[in-house]
Amino acid sequence: MPRICDYEGSHYRTEFWEGHNRRYEDGVERVAIQNLLPRHGQRLIEIGAGFGRLADLYAGYRQVVLVDYARTQLEEAQRYLGQQNKFIYVVADIYQLPFVDSFFDTLTMVRVMHHLADVPTALREVQRILAPEGNALIEYASKFHLKALARWVLRQQNWNPFDRAPLEFVELNFDFHPTWMRQQFAAAALSIQETRTLSHYRLDFLKRHIPLAWLIKLDSWAQPTGNWWQLAPSVLLKAKAIKPICSFPTGIFCCPTCRSTKFYLTERPTIADQLFICHDCQQGWAFRDGIYDFKTAIALH
Repeated sequence: MPRICDYEGSHYRTEFWEGHNRRYEDGVERVAIQNLLPRHGQRLIEIGAGFGRLADLYAGYRQVVLVDYARTQLEEAQRYLGQQNKFIYVVADIYQLPFVDSFFDTLTMVRVMHHLADVPTALREVQRILAPEGNALIEYASKFHLKALARWVLRQQNWNPFDRAPLEFVELNFDFHPTWMRQQFAAAALSIQETRTLSHYRLDFLKRHIPLAWLIKLDSWAQPTGNWWQLAPSVLLKAKAIKPICSFPTGIFCCPTCRSTKFYLTERPTIADQLFICHDCQQGWAFRDGIYDFKTAIALH
């Protein structure tokens, strides 16, 4: 299995977002998503939902599945979002998603790709769970941006931004070349429809001296240029799943181990509210305190 970045137990909301003045980054991501996201739909999934920062953008969807590899992040999302029946919380691994084929109309994934050691496998899973012509909005960190180009020309960095190979600059933190990323989407049968570049003005000096609303507006004007060139540190792609029309799935979950859709329920109060047990491979998965947990299989004996 690929290496996985785990935010379990971290204070991502308070230490990364609320404690480091990232209102600009939050604002420009919201602008881009609102411009690309279909306003209404039946079933949306966000992979790497964290504490639910972007969940209010999905108001037009009947059912929203929030997925994260860290259970503590979804517990924080429950507190952050309150009691809303439209949200389903699922702990899962992006490389083995516990969902049936072609279930979701729309998928979003923001600030996740830069932690992925195996992009091709992740994109194949994204394509698998999307309905034919389903939309995917996926953000990634780019290695080919103006600041990196300037540093390289001035010999202030030793890596070449023109090199198309992914750059792991810190363990499980990757930057990607836009051309390489387009190749991975094409190989996964995800057809890119639109490209937006984000965070053109991500400089501490500008964030300190220019009003937030102005910076966000300036960035929103620059974002559509991503369809022609990508010279900003963050890129958001809108893609469609290219696949044959199929019958609509009758359930939502499949076993992440063997892909069987046959489950039965049993009560295990000392372990969970309920256990989902795969009929075919006999793996058990917990449902506890409103969260489906497919991260670690539970021994049944």
